[in-house]
Order: sequence, then structure tokens, then C-alpha cells
Amino acid sequence: MFEFIRTHQKLMQIFLAILIVPSFVFVGVSGYKSFGDDANTLAKVDGHAVTRQEWEQAQRKQLDNYRQRLGQQFDQKMFDTPEFRQSVLDQLITERAILSEASRNHLTISPAKLQKLIVEAIKGVPNIFKADGSIDMEVYRDILARSQGLTPEGYQQLVMKSETTQQVGGSVAMSGFVPRSVAKLVSDFGAQEREVQELALPAQQFMDKVKVTDEMVKAFYDKNTKLFEVPEQAKIEYVVFNSAAVSSQVSVTDEEVAAYYNGNTKRFTAPEVRRASQIMVALKPGSSAADKAAAKAKADAILAEVKKAPADFAKIAKAKSEDPVSAPQGGDMDVLDRASLPKSLGDAAFAAKQGDIVGPVETEFGYHIVTITSLKPEAVKPLAEVKEEIAADLKNQKAGKKYTEMAEAFTNTVYEQADSLKPVIDKLKLQVQTADNVTRTPSPAAGQAPYNNAKFLTALFTDEVLKNKRNTEAVEVAPSTLVSGRIVEYKAASKRPLAEVEPMIRQRVQVEEAIKLAKKEGETKLAAAKASGSADGFSPAKLVSRANPNGLNNAAAAEIMKADVSKLPAYVGVEIPGMGYGVYRIGKVQQPAQQDAAQRQAEEQQIGNMLSQQELFMYVEALKQKSKVKMLGSVTAPAKTEAAN
Repeated sequence: MFEFIRTHQKLMQIFLAILIVPSFVFVGVSGYKSFGDDANTLAKVDGHAVTRQEWEQAQRKQLDNYRQRLGQQFDQKMFDTPEFRQSVLDQLITERAILSEASRNHLTISPAKLQKLIVEAIKGVPNIFKADGSIDMEVYRDILARSQGLTPEGYQQLVMKSETTQQVGGSVAMSGFVPRSVAKLVSDFGAQEREVQELALPAQQFMDKVKVTDEMVKAFYDKNTKLFEVPEQAKIEYVVFNSAAVSSQVSVTDEEVAAYYNGNTKRFTAPEVRRASQIMVALKPGSSAADKAAAKAKADAILAEVKKAPADFAKIAKAKSEDPVSAPQGGDMDVLDRASLPKSLGDAAFAAKQGDIVGPVETEFGYHIVTITSLKPEAVKPLAEVKEEIAADLKNQKAGKKYTEMAEAFTNTVYEQADSLKPVIDKLKLQVQTADNVTRTPSPAAGQAPYNNAKFLTALFTDEVLKNKRNTEAVEVAPSTLVSGRIVEYKAASKRPLAEVEPMIRQRVQVEEAIKLAKKEGETKLAAAKASGSADGFSPAKLVSRANPNGLNNAAAAEIMKADVSKLPAYVGVEIPGMGYGVYRIGKVQQPAQQDAAQRQAEEQQIGNMLSQQELFMYVEALKQKSKVKMLGSVTAPAKTEAAN
């Protein structure tokens, strides 16, 4: 009944989880400190400028985000609207207003929490942690630079920015409350069932009454020219530069692998693993000297018993140990963790050999008799076992360092030697690829092909590339992926001739005229049914609800559920697109015999979420007023620079 768009986070992306506006974090922190009142300034918030460059960057990132989420269903034309461009600017302004409030209230996060958030965000990144659990700063810095163009310091600022923003509006967003009586009314309305009878008038029944003339065909052709346009197309060649291209040109020698292995043996060392069992004679806190002596004597007696029969240690532990956790397990303490043991017990247990029985060892809990049941000594994995892992790590490190250098060479070469892709192919050992029937907009059929990217296609169909037959600039179509291309063959947009499309037009006009006749007759029958209240000619009754149209066309079901049922029977007529006309008789309105309690609860929560969002919107609007937002520029028309991007 209610649908909400949920954002999906990606590791190492700037889109951090901000509760207030899911797409806030678009631009670097440095942008927040920009000033200026020139034509480049779109708005000011608390005296801080929101520039056109920041807005353009935010719009690109927003489009990339939708492109990743929608995949083949992404259509950039959907977003090429004044409303979308304005929404991006509004989001930037909202972000600034919230950050101003955070600054006024001196909101921040502790260094410890900041570190925890960063570690959590990068947890799944391969090779980013050393053997001791610390962050490998060289790998971390390289990944940030290649994927987001950020330094570790800049990324920290973004994390702090996200967290403090949540502190400002988080409590407001979670405060929505809806009385149960209201939630029940809404839920009942959504579950309502209506008993419906149908009188269908399909267009097919009227087809033989329609005569399509040449004049009608020509009029349709002239009125709907866009339906018959053949878009411009191009055959292109292009080259892709990415991490794989770099990796293929990087090698690691056996000597380098051996040197790394010898210098990092700790990383490949499996620690000692020892398992133990115990028998404990417990002592209460504050025990007297006499109690301690008695417990010690009891422990000595048990020690003597187990030394006489070491094989019966588990049996004796079950019978005499006073540790409620290990005693039922025959005294088994599992694999020992020295840090979690009392010092005296840890020292004794880790000094013993397998099979030794030591004790009694005094701790604050009592007296312990311990035996080491298994011991796997510390061992270094042989080089042969870890050779491939080391080689892959070293290769990634080398590729990371070489990527920036080669990316710069790629960018410069396709620009400076723009008459051909051959120079960059030869220089960086890349492969040329081709594609046919390429248009200005991404094609669902091409899927995730590197050239099927809105930014690249925009660059490809500029006058510089199209008319002057030059390479495009290097366009980043995905993180660490650059593409440059050129047009080999070009076909301008054209219009299919009337003779070619006449049969299709004639059939469509015939259907449209038949629907008009069906509607005319349907409206006559609707008026007659309303006047008589009769059910003559209608189909048997069936129940229809918002969730279950029960075989009816969705357009008809929607009109049925909107119809006024204050007086029954009620009638409604509906033109069904492309199919005909239907008259519907509503004879009864009822609630279902049973309604899913879980569904009711989910709907109540959704209504609460809607209320929370409304309260949050009002709060943000108040913050904007408090921050004295000034609008200085417009983005409702496409910017001149967009074509170049």
C-alpha cells in the first residue's frame, strides 16, 4: 500500500548513511568553506556559498548512483528535468543548513568513535588490514585516491560530517507517532473489498464498423512524427583503461615474494593453540584463613588423586570440580585465551607441557588443578603455501602505485594526439574495441558495456568529436575506469517514410476509432444502468480490493476503488487503454473476514515513518530560515557546461 525508496550503501563510496537526506554527501568538505557572490554562486547558507561547480558535481554523483541502482532500466532522460536539477540544489542547501546547526551547537564525535566508524566502513576491503589488525595506510591511501580522489584526512572529514548531521536531525526523524485508531482507519481503507460485476465492451467488437481512410493515416503520421524518427547512430571504436589494464603490465618476481615473506614472518605465523581442563575448589569472596586452608587441603587431595589416575581426570572433574561451567564438560576449558585468565592461572597453564598436571593454583575464585589436553605449537606457514597470496598482494600494491602514472599518460595521450587512438594503444598496450548502432543515450541492450555510459556518450556526440573526427577526452565511467573513443561512421537522424509505416498506422488508427465507438456505447449503457439499477448484461459478481484486482484491468480496478459508494448499487465507466471500455456495477462494500495482524503492524509503522518524514521536513525548513538561505542563481535550465561533461 505504501512504498518507500531505500538507499543502498556501497563500501568506500562517499554516500554515507545520513538519515536526514539520503543523498547529502556529494562534495568535499572544502566546498563548504567556499565564498563568493559572483555569477558562479547559486545560493548562500549562513554566508557560505553553494557554487555551480559543487552542484554539477552533486548532480553527476546523483546520476551515477541511480545508474548503478537501476542498471539497464536507467534512462537519463527521466532526470533531464528542471525538477530534478532543482532537487539536487535543494539537497545541497539542506545539507548546509543542517551543518550550520551542528556547528552552532558544537556537535562533534570523539576520535575513538571516528576510528570505529572508519574501520566499520572499510571492513570488507581486501588487503587493507595488516596481520596485527591495524590499517595498512599505504593501501588505504591508494584505494581512497583511486576510488574517490580523497585523502585519509578528507575521508575522515566526510565521516565526521555525516555523523554530526545525524545528531542534528536523528531524534526528529524517529519521533513520528500515529494513534492506533488513525492507523486502523487507514489500514481498513486499504483492505476494503468491493463486490463488482462487469459489462465489458472490447474494441474488437467494433473493428468492422471502422473504415480507415488515407487521410486519417496521413493525419496520424503528421501529428506523431516522433514515433517514426530513426535516431542518429554511429559506429565507434574505443579503448578502456582500468585497473586490469595496469595489472596485466605488472609482474612480481620470486625474489620479491621471498623478500616480503622473510620480512613479514609474523603475518604468516600461526599462534600456539593449547586446550586445557581444570578441577576447581571454589572460595567465596572474603574467605577466612581457615576456609582457605581447608580449600587448599581439599585441592591437594584431589591433585594426588588425579596424579594416581591421570586418565580419570574428566571423571574426577565431573564429580568434584566446583566450577559450574567446566565441571559438566569434564573440566574442559576449551582453547585457552591467556588474556581472559587470572594471571597466576595463565602463567601456570602456559608454562605446562601437554599431559602435565599442575596446581593447585590459587586465584580469587579458588584453587585450580589444570592439565593441558592438547598443544599445537606456534608455526610459520611455509613459503610455498602463501606464495600466491603474497604475489597477489605485491601485484596489487605495484598496480596501485602505477595506476596514477598510467592514467595521466592515458588522459594526456588521447587529448594531445587526438587524431587517432593508436598512439595510446601502442603506448599503454591497450586493446581497441568497436560498437555499432551507438546513440546519444545509453541502450538497455548494451547493459554495462564501458561505452554505454551517459557521460561518455555526451562527450562522444560533441561537435569536436563528431565533425572534427577527434578522440573524446578521457571519461571516467566507473571508479578507476577511463574510456576514450572516436566515431568511425555516422548516420544522421531520419524519419521513416510513410509507405514503410502505413500498415502499422492503419491498424493503430482502426483500434483507436474502435475504442471511441466502444466508449460511446459504454456511456449509453452506463446511463441506462444508473437509471434502472439493473444488473442485466453484467457478469457474475466477484470481490475486488486495492491489493487484489481479481483479474480486472488495473485501470478499471483503480477507478472502482475510487468510486463513490455512499449509495449502492454504484456504477462506474472506465476507458481501458488500448483495449476498449468497461461498465462496472458495485453492489456491496465490506471488510475482509480476517486481516493479517503483521500487515496491520507494518502499515502502522509505515504511516509513522511518513509522519516522521513530514516532521523532519518541517524541521529542516525551519533550519533553512534560521540559516538565512539566499537564492542567487537558477539551475532549472541545463547548464552550458553539461554538454562538455
